[in-house]
Amino acid sequence: MGGLGGCSMGVRLMVVDDHRLLAEALASALKLRGHRVLAAAAPAAGAAELVITRAPEVCLIGTATPAEPGIFDPVVKIKRERPQVAVLVLGPVPSPRGIAAAFAAGASGYVRHDERIEGVERAIMKARAGEAAVAPQLLQGAFSELLNPAAQPDDEGQRLLQMLTPREVEVLVRVADGEDTRLIAAGMGIAPSTARTHVQRVLMKLGVGSRLEAAALAARTGLLDRAGPVTHSSPTDSETVPEPP
Repeated sequence: MGGLGGCSMGVRLMVVDDHRLLAEALASALKLRGHRVLAAAAPAAGAAELVITRAPEVCLIGTATPAEPGIFDPVVKIKRERPQVAVLVLGPVPSPRGIAAAFAAGASGYVRHDERIEGVERAIMKARAGEAAVAPQLLQGAFSELLNPAAQPDDEGQRLLQMLTPREVEVLVRVADGEDTRLIAAGMGIAPSTARTHVQRVLMKLGVGSRLEAAALAARTGLLDRAGPVTHSSPTDSETVPEPP
């Protein structure tokens, strides 16, 4: 029990990782240090029900892609069903967005997967005590992301928005609202052929093949939220060239 850093009782744990060997290796190391490991499970995406059923004090969830959308859905589910379970995320050196996403989902901490076992154990004890378990430099990065989201180069919504002209942004917003070419043209005061050209350019720049895909991509990346309210300005001369009779 000497590995518990003075704590007389081990922690009831579960270890979840997409790589079963990693989960089992970490579970074995924690058992040797006096903790009670209820299960070592894989894959992470399907382990939420097991965690909810076994109700450990702390659950360690490993991920290789902390910034991927939806990756922390299991954490959300666990915290909704078993709010008393502290969840620690084990992952690579993350983008600040990954750290922010982990805490937004309800995680109690984030530990780099190359951390020594002593560091993992310290994080476990902090999480069980209801404290945030994250290295100061990682937490600082997460706060920077929350305060300056548009400044981050890995922000896909912002990157896509910068590819579009203001008129193309307006077209995309109208496409997302379900307007067809005729409605877009009427709303913007331009010819249907010009509206069709704008739509085609938007699809090309976003790298999608249909209006539905464009709308879905804009919603998923938060592009529409970043675009803000569209100002329906008067069309430019280049967009109102009369078609030949």
